[in-house]
Amino acid sequence: MQNRNFLDYFIITLKGVAMGAADVVPGVSGGTIAFITGIYEELLSSIASVNFKSLKLLKTDGIKAFWNKINGNFLVSLLFGIGISILSLAKLITFLLENHPILLWSFFFGLVLASILYIGKQITKWNTLTVVALILAAILAYWITTLNPLVSGDSPSSLFLFLSGAVAICAMILPGISGAFILVLLGAYKPILEAIDNRDIKTIAIVGVGAIVGLLTFSRILKWLFSHYKNMTLAVLTGFILGSLNKIWPWKETLTWRTNSHGIQVPLNEQSISPFSFEGENQLIMAIILAIVGFIMILVLEKFAVKNE
Repeated sequence: MQNRNFLDYFIITLKGVAMGAADVVPGVSGGTIAFITGIYEELLSSIASVNFKSLKLLKTDGIKAFWNKINGNFLVSLLFGIGISILSLAKLITFLLENHPILLWSFFFGLVLASILYIGKQITKWNTLTVVALILAAILAYWITTLNPLVSGDSPSSLFLFLSGAVAICAMILPGISGAFILVLLGAYKPILEAIDNRDIKTIAIVGVGAIVGLLTFSRILKWLFSHYKNMTLAVLTGFILGSLNKIWPWKETLTWRTNSHGIQVPLNEQSISPFSFEGENQLIMAIILAIVGFIMILVLEKFAVKNE
C-alpha cells in the first residue's frame, strides 16, 4: 500500500466521483475515467488482491495486515466517491438525458474522443497484431452499440438483477465499454436507476452483490492481461472506446419506441445522424463548445497525471 496523506485520498475520492458520474450515463465508462486519471492498474491490482489468501491473512495476522494487502484506504476512498456520485447524480443525469440530451452527449463525446488519444499513446510497441486487435475491438464495440435493447418489464426478477449487476460491473471497469449501456441493452437500466432514485435497498443490494461477484472475478483476468500482454490489451481497449463513440454521438434518430410504466412513449432503438438532418434545434454551436470543453478536460488531466509522476 502506497504512503499517502489525507489530500491524496481526497483526490482519489474526487476521481471516484468522476467515475460514478460517468457510470450513470449509458455510453460512458467509469473505467475510461480511471485510466485517464492514472489509477486504473492500481484499481485492478487492489480489487484482485481481495481473495482467499488475503482473507487467510486476516485470520492469521489481523485486520491491519489484511487492510494493507488489499490497499484498503485506496479502495474505500474511491468507492466512497463513486457512491456519492451515483446517489447524488442519478436525478440530475436523468433530467439532463430527458431535457438536454444533445448537450450532455456532446460533452461526453469530446471527453471520450480525447480518451482514445490518451490511451492509444500508452501503447509502446505497434505491430500488425495490435493494429488488427484495435480494429476488431472497434468493430465489436460498434456492433454492440447498434443492438436493440431488451425490455425486462417493470418488476425484474432477483436473478435477473443479480446477473445484470455482474455483467455491467465487468463493462464498467473496461475503458470504452459502458456498464450503464450494457444495463440498457439488458433492459435493466431503468429499474436500477429508479431503485437508486427511490432508495430501494433490496434491489440495490441484489445488484450490488452481483456486481461484487463480477468485479472480483473479472479484475483478475484484466490484471493478468495487463501483466502479460499490456500493449495488446491497451490496443483492444482503445478499439473498444473508438467503437463506442457511435453510442454517444449527440444527434440521434429514433427508429422504434416503447411505452414505459407511466404510459409515456420513450425511444427504444436509435441511430446516429448528421446534426444537419436532425429534426428540431440541433444546438450545434453549444454542442461543439461542450465537446471542446470535454476534450480539454482530458488534456488537463493528462498533464496533471504526468506532473504527479
